[in-house]
Formats: sequence, C-alpha cells, structure tokens
Amino acid sequence: MFTLSPLELFGALIVAHMLCDYPLQGDFLAKAKNHTAPIPGVPWQQALAAHSIIHGGAVWLLTGLWWLGLLEALSHALIDWAKSQKHFGFHTDQFLHVAFKALWVAAAVPFAGWSPFVLLLVPVIFATMIIPPGTHPQRSAP
Repeated sequence: MFTLSPLELFGALIVAHMLCDYPLQGDFLAKAKNHTAPIPGVPWQQALAAHSIIHGGAVWLLTGLWWLGLLEALSHALIDWAKSQKHFGFHTDQFLHVAFKALWVAAAVPFAGWSPFVLLLVPVIFATMIIPPGTHPQRSAP
C-alpha cells in the first residue's frame, strides 16, 4: 500500500506527530482542549476533537489506512484528556503517543499475518492510563 519501510514509516509518523503536536496545535488549541481550565466561550470538546482529528489525518495520509487514522484520533484524544485529568504528565503523554505510532506501524506493515493482533494491545494500554494516580500498589520497604 505504501513504499516506506517500517522504520521509515515510524520515522514519518514521529515527524508528523511533532508537527501536529507543536506548530499545528499552537497555543490556542493547547489551552482550549484542556477541560480542567477551558477558554471561556470555547467548547473544550471541539478543541480536543480538532487537535485529535489533525493527528488522525496525518496517520491516515501516511499509512493510507483510514481506520488507523480513526484509531489515532480516538487514542490521541483519550491520552490528552487523561493528561489534563493529571493521570500522568508530559513525558508519559509523549511516550504513549509514540507507543501508539509503533502499534500503527505494526498494524500497517504485514509481518507474516500477525500485525492485526498487535491491536489487541490497545485496550491494555488504555487500561493502564485510567488507573487513578496514587492507587498503584506500593512496594513495602525492604
């Protein structure tokens, strides 16, 4: 479907992520999408959807797979929403976005027919995101 190697596709998805998360998001969307401190008169849902759809469009354009674009838009919205809920910070947010890019590469590039199964990791990743902060089991001191 495309002529990029898996590593080239991953690199292109990372570059697209950086473009979509920084210059294409801008200060307005970065502030407006946060439901805990929205801009008055601007529906945060609309701002978050716009930002996430930009990301989804980039994945669709690079992979040629509309359903991966849809999954990217949904996962991006959920990750950014969870970050604004303070479930995690900036570094975890970016790590999760990059992890999903790796999943999209695995799903888009046929590796002996196993690639669709990698999408089963999506609910596992989301489950780890929704555990409220401070509720992880604590290790006892040695």
